[in-house]
Amino acid sequence: MPLTPPKSAGGWNAIFYSLRLAWRAGPFQLLKALASKNACKTCALGMGGQKGGMRNESGRFPSVCNKSFQAQSADMQAGIDDEFFARHGVAELSTWTPRELEHCGRLVHPLICEPGSEHYRPISWPEAMDRLVDKLKSTAPERAFFYFSGRSSNEAGFLLQLFARVYGTNNVNNCSYYCHQASGVGLTQSLGTGTATIELKDLEHTDLVFLIGANPPSNHPRFMTTLMEIRRRGGRVIVVNPARERGLENFSVPSDWRSLLFGSEIASSYIQPHIGGDVAFCKGVAKALFQIAPNNPEAIARSFIESATENFSDYKQDVENSSWEDIEKASGLSRALLQDVADQYAGAKNAVFAWAMGATHHAHGVANVQSIVNLALLRGMAGRPHAGLLPLRGHSNVQGMGSMGATPQLKKVVFDNLESLYGIALPKTPGLDTLACMQDAMEGKFDFAWNLGGNLYGSNPDSRFAKEALSKIDFTLYMNTTLNQSHFLGRGKTSLILPVRARDEEPEPTTQESMFSYVRMSDGGPARHSGPRSESSVIVEAAERVAPNVALPWQDFKNTANIRKTIAAIIPGYEKMEALDNTRKEFHIEGRILHQPKFPTANGKAKFKVSPTFCFKDEKREANQFKLMTVRSEGQFNTVVYETEDKYRGTRARNVVLMNPEDIEKLDLKENDLVTVSSSAGELDAQVLLPYPIKAGNIMMYYPEANVLVPLEHDAQSKTPSFKSVDVRVEKEAEIAS
Repeated sequence: MPLTPPKSAGGWNAIFYSLRLAWRAGPFQLLKALASKNACKTCALGMGGQKGGMRNESGRFPSVCNKSFQAQSADMQAGIDDEFFARHGVAELSTWTPRELEHCGRLVHPLICEPGSEHYRPISWPEAMDRLVDKLKSTAPERAFFYFSGRSSNEAGFLLQLFARVYGTNNVNNCSYYCHQASGVGLTQSLGTGTATIELKDLEHTDLVFLIGANPPSNHPRFMTTLMEIRRRGGRVIVVNPARERGLENFSVPSDWRSLLFGSEIASSYIQPHIGGDVAFCKGVAKALFQIAPNNPEAIARSFIESATENFSDYKQDVENSSWEDIEKASGLSRALLQDVADQYAGAKNAVFAWAMGATHHAHGVANVQSIVNLALLRGMAGRPHAGLLPLRGHSNVQGMGSMGATPQLKKVVFDNLESLYGIALPKTPGLDTLACMQDAMEGKFDFAWNLGGNLYGSNPDSRFAKEALSKIDFTLYMNTTLNQSHFLGRGKTSLILPVRARDEEPEPTTQESMFSYVRMSDGGPARHSGPRSESSVIVEAAERVAPNVALPWQDFKNTANIRKTIAAIIPGYEKMEALDNTRKEFHIEGRILHQPKFPTANGKAKFKVSPTFCFKDEKREANQFKLMTVRSEGQFNTVVYETEDKYRGTRARNVVLMNPEDIEKLDLKENDLVTVSSSAGELDAQVLLPYPIKAGNIMMYYPEANVLVPLEHDAQSKTPSFKSVDVRVEKEAEIAS
């Protein structure tokens, strides 16, 4: 299995792949679906909605990528036939890969698997709802939790979190706790807001982007057009990533003829720190800025710092007290390289800092984010147009789930608005985040779990722990469009699967929120299969039957327009949603885009935060000890694997270990050797060793397969697990056998 990375990512290969997907799904039907007025189902960059399919909020056309084609074609699969689950038992399906399960087809009937059964069996909707309602009525609220995926709509998210509160629990959380929660916590503590400070149009005037711990060619492909345009007009893109990803070096944007024919250079500088070296990198750049400031006064935005920030003196002292020796050791980068980055930054007029889970998936994820914010504040690159902070969020409505209150603790204003509007008393007990729910499940403290979309098993660290914890839950409900590993490896004692409609099949309009805090409206459309129901209708029916005496207009909520009017009255910034059904005018959420140097903190000032330089163990490692980061491929989205091949890295299988060629030589190994990788959590054998341009001492493996190696170690503040900073050993299989 030789590694054959492409000369340029994207381009004709992406076009031909999209055409194959179109042919598989039906070219006319797929293009019609993509062109409909429905928001994209994949990343939170966002497109579609009332401006038309394949358009972003700026109206750019065509705004579409392979991820959109993959998700859309998956939703257009035929239904799983009635005899499928009689032919294939739970034991067999538990061994199927994420890709095999995804390609089984659409879920079209409610399914149940009960204690002692070796198979799921189809049941009717009335029976499914009776089983769900009976279980809810017989379960103490504190022994239930509710988990939300970013694939769902604002309307479904708002309804379910509201039902959970009146049911009596605050055990309400969403998938962001396993991805960008560190961004939300870090940004809120530093700036008073947990979301991006810029809108998409700001990037049209940016002359420098720091891209930290992110791989948008694979995960946010349409962002590559933005990066291409920045480079084309003379701007810079500084990539900070332990691995050299081909798509970040050169990418062929299919919608641009020049880029398609000749490729586009993306990274103007490519910085490869050690895994976990982000805080040290940021301190090194800051230290260099302080040193060049006497000869270049614009290197530090002193007027902005004095008027719009606090805690600067403590931060400056910490940076100046950090020695270059410590910074170089912790980051894995030379002083000269860090000084060069600082020189480039000092010369920028409008800089944007963008990052993804390479920054958040650490036991110090919040510190990473706050270190990035510190760099922005140093030069006044926040609180003004064309510059700021941009967390590159994953699923298309994960940010909306947070806005709708799918969190353990509601914001005070939302809590007060709900109680005041409906005259109800909501629970005040502390709720549990996602990891805490899993830990309590392991201790047998839950009888019921409601999963609104997602793949909770596949999203968890320590796969063996996740399987055992979920198996102890008495009744688990999953609402999905297709099969995933949670249905088999994440079963409760009784598991109920309810088939739901995709976004463009909803009978009424729904809304979604992008990473730029832009709210889109999806029109919905005709159902492709007769069995699935809309998420909101399931939630409303359950709420009517479980909480009929609560002073909430459940009947009215059968109309999503009424849900939107309630959201407008309850959620600050969403006031424009009240008129959305009449105007169809999509909007940016009020107060999110920070174009003035006044921040939504108690005193209106941003805050510099001090973090230790060493946020990971500084220890001598043996030759076969490495830092592992789990990564996604070009052929997947989150836990959903569409293709085994990763075109942008040149791999054709997923059981691989990507290692620096020098490390392979030091271990006296060679390409294609079979190795076992082990950690404190578990081990994976029969992994194929492949050379890759990653920083020496670090390796990469694919998520979610490598989750078995990821321990429960997590960021103390955000509770985000360390999927990208795992201590592992790599050993040749023959040596282990002997």
